[in-house]
Amino acid sequence: VQLQAFGGGLVQPGGSLRLSCAGSGIIFRNNAMGWYRQAPGKERELVARISRSGITNHADSVKGRFTISRDNAKNTVYLQMNSLNLDDTAVYYCNTHPPAFGYWGQGTQVTVSS
Repeated sequence: VQLQAFGGGLVQPGGSLRLSCAGSGIIFRNNAMGWYRQAPGKERELVARISRSGITNHADSVKGRFTISRDNAKNTVYLQMNSLNLDDTAVYYCNTHPPAFGYWGQGTQVTVSS
């Protein structure tokens, strides 16, 4: 079972994107969820996480710009990304938090470039 992320693309600095990730109800009902990213030459890092009840936590690098949310009825987690900058360029993944090895999907590429 993999979690598939959608919604990436090419955006100019200062722009916005909304990522989505859908999965099975079993995964969403029983887990906190997270968005992760991996930039070229860097390790994968946690961007934001959300508990089953909706409590959120965002990395300092994205705080105030990104917002994680979830819709349990739709088994979907979102990442609203505003004020994107060059450092946000990465492949973005969703997974449970903490992450489960078998749930890593291909991710979605976000490229911030002028």
